[in-house]
This record gives sequence, C-alpha cells and structure tokens, in this order.
Amino acid sequence: MAKDMTLYWGSGSPPCWRAMIALEEKGLQGYHSKLLSFEKQEHKGPEVLKLNPRGQFPAFQHGKIIVNESFAICEYLEDTFKGQGTALVPQDPVDRAMMRQRMHEGNTLMSKFVDVAFYVWRIPEAERNEATLKRNKEALTAEVKLWEGYLQKGNGHYLAGKSFTLADVIVFPVVAMLFRLGLSEEKYPKLAGYYNHLKTRPSIEKSWPPTWKETPGQPLLSDI
Repeated sequence: MAKDMTLYWGSGSPPCWRAMIALEEKGLQGYHSKLLSFEKQEHKGPEVLKLNPRGQFPAFQHGKIIVNESFAICEYLEDTFKGQGTALVPQDPVDRAMMRQRMHEGNTLMSKFVDVAFYVWRIPEAERNEATLKRNKEALTAEVKLWEGYLQKGNGHYLAGKSFTLADVIVFPVVAMLFRLGLSEEKYPKLAGYYNHLKTRPSIEKSWPPTWKETPGQPLLSDI
C-alpha cells in the first residue's frame, strides 16, 4: 500500500518531518520519497504545484487522494491505517482531548518561532528593527515557558498521557528545531528531557533531516 504513496518534502522543515514520522509510525515504509530543495525553489515547481497550488511542502498523494497540510496528512494516515503500526490517538477520552489541545497549540509554538527565525534570516541586519526582534523573542520566550510548564505537570516523556500520540508527531519537530538553533537545555530542562527522550525513537531517528546531519546548528535562540 505504501507503494501507492508519494511524499514531496524539504529537509529541515518541521511540517515535512511530521508527515515522515507519521508514515514511519504507521509502518508505511517504502513510499515514494521526493526530497526537493527550498533553496532552488523546487516547492514552486510544476511537479509540486500539480498537487498543491500553494506551492508548499509537504505535498502528499495516496492513489488518487491528495492531502497537503501536515496536520491533515498525519490525521489521514492515522484514520486510514488505524489498525496498523502505532495507535496515535489515545483511547482514553481525557488523553484524547489533551492530544487535540496540544496538537493545535503546536501551531502557536511554530508561529512564535517563525516570527523570530524568519525575521533574522530574511531581514538584513542593517535593516532590522531591534524593538521588533526583541518583542518577537519575548513572545517566543513566554511560549517556550508555557510548554516547559506543560511537561512539568505531565510525565515529561509525552505531551498527552503515557504514550506517543499525534501531539508528539506534530510538536516534536518544532522542539527539535528550537534546540538545533540554540535553545538552552539548562534553562528548559523539561523540554530538553522530552527532546532527548524522543530523539532516539526509531521513527524520529530514521526520518531525521539529512541536512541536520551534515551541518551544525546555530546559536540564534541562545538568549530565549
């Protein structure tokens, strides 16, 4: 069945990584993996635009079914292959509600990160407004502290209950990006523990961004 699937993705993209982790967890190895380049604007090429008119990764096709948004891909895979691989939605209604909550809060964490990182990456230093950068970093700091608190109250290993769920599929790649860009493990020990616990999970190790293996991180978030 995986032979009928194609995933177009870019290395280092948390949304792409989510889809790859979900595919691994559901035992769907053997899908057609199309690694393309953000730098070469290949996500705007005709092959991707045919599936996703927004020109964004990930772009996913299963037979005649096309799903592009990372949340939707992960939920589609869990719904379609419910009895296969890892059950990514908890049976317990309390844990299931928490999973949904943390999944969608993951959008906010990603958004606050993007406000900081893309401002630095896309705006030349001479043109940056330091007040804007400071405000963005303060917002990200508050958001990261919120997640540190969530893990403090939970078991520290997973975001919703005692098992790996869609919440972890969605949020872990963003947490990994934060630490790659210099987030302090000393300042955020619960988040660091969560990151270090899950980074050796087989689905995550196997799908680890290849560019991350080849290049060092950056200290961009060391003062968060």
